Amino acid sequence: MKHLEETVKLLNHIHENPEATQRVLVKELDFSLGKVNYIIKALTEKGIIKLKGFKNSHKKAGYLYLLTPKGVKRKAEITRKFLDQRLEEYDKLQEEIKMLKMRLKATGESQDWNG
Repeated sequence: MKHLEETVKLLNHIHENPEATQRVLVKELDFSLGKVNYIIKALTEKGIIKLKGFKNSHKKAGYLYLLTPKGVKRKAEITRKFLDQRLEEYDKLQEEIKMLKMRLKATGESQDWNG
């Protein structure tokens, strides 16, 4: 899935705050309005979330973003995929750190790095 990290963040926020507007999502998640709109549209088309209209306290129409039953399952799958991706990145980073420490140790420059 394209935009995996952003999708996980958006789904988590929607799950906890279904009444959040797109502008609130922009502010809270530090995404552009276009990105929020794009991801919401994609998730809606896939049946992961649904929009439910309502009237807010300012007599304006708004939407609730609700996870569908399919969306709850997909949220878990997407989160797992994202976590696996991050763990793989972490493992690679750990290996790179190990190699750098070995190189520093070989040159006698490891005093500050717990080498």
